[in-house]
Amino acid sequence: MRLGVLDIGSNSAQLQIVDAHPGAPPLPALAVKEPTRLAEQIDESGAIAEEGVCRAVDAVESALAAARLHRVEQLFLFATSAIRDAANRDEIINRIEERTGVRPQFLTGEDEARLTYAAAHRWYGWSAGRLLLLDIGGGSLEIALGRDAEPQLTLSLPLGAGRLTRMFLPDDPPSVKQVKAMRRHVRDMLREVADRLRWEGVPARAVATSKTFKQLARLAGAPPQRRGPFVRRTLTVDALNAWIPRLAEMKTSERARLRGVSAPRARQILAGAIVAKATMDTLDIRKVDVCPWALREGIMLHHLQTLQVYDGLPLQAISTAVPEVSGRGGPGKSLVGLSRGA
Repeated sequence: MRLGVLDIGSNSAQLQIVDAHPGAPPLPALAVKEPTRLAEQIDESGAIAEEGVCRAVDAVESALAAARLHRVEQLFLFATSAIRDAANRDEIINRIEERTGVRPQFLTGEDEARLTYAAAHRWYGWSAGRLLLLDIGGGSLEIALGRDAEPQLTLSLPLGAGRLTRMFLPDDPPSVKQVKAMRRHVRDMLREVADRLRWEGVPARAVATSKTFKQLARLAGAPPQRRGPFVRRTLTVDALNAWIPRLAEMKTSERARLRGVSAPRARQILAGAIVAKATMDTLDIRKVDVCPWALREGIMLHHLQTLQVYDGLPLQAISTAVPEVSGRGGPGKSLVGLSRGA
């Protein structure tokens, strides 16, 4: 089965395609990324401006065209927190459906944490022991902790790098006062959940996913992406301590020239670094391993494991009429979406 996952995030709509087989790892056959830059288009009311809506619709249309071109048989299409939490999310979803014939679905932050944890647990295997997962997105921070295939605890906090940059770091570069205010906000929010996490015990292994952690690790000297997924990559608190003051003094254009930092994420990399350090400090973690698998792989693994409801997580396969995908010239049932309920 040729399987695809398309998630519409705050920076891009990313399509990942794999030739999937039960029992085999979901190694990518093709990846397509279309820019959305939604974080730049969220106004004071929490709505995404027209320019951002148009970019999201165009990005989904282009990604779906790639899915058709590469004969994807089943596609999971969902929007993450940037659209999920937008004041005008229904309008955006309706616009995407009107243009493409496909309606994106939503997962809650906790469900994102569960699926991402499942992918990381599968990557490291049972020998990893108690696993702590951290994932910094554009809108939220996901945390999961567990020993088995299903986590014991999942949390989603509104501490995404894009969200915090909009809220606290409007200047470029930000002022010392702005950075202090953001640090205080992050620490206060993490303090509310720290005792609950510590109650579960000390993890045997702390791992991190998401583009934010990958770029911070690369900035700190981890091997480049071209070395492949099997090279170990880590990020330490000491590296974050060294880089955060430097990032805080730089303009966005200067950060974009740094090793491993992409231009679309250059503005929010400081906020991401501050959240990473504050979370690691709060949980007494000195180092995280950067896992190459995350939410998209978790969705694929879940689908390969079962097509039915899995342990109370309602990931429904939804048929949509996209004739070009089925290749039969008529309405097909080839594209499916993940749904927690739109």
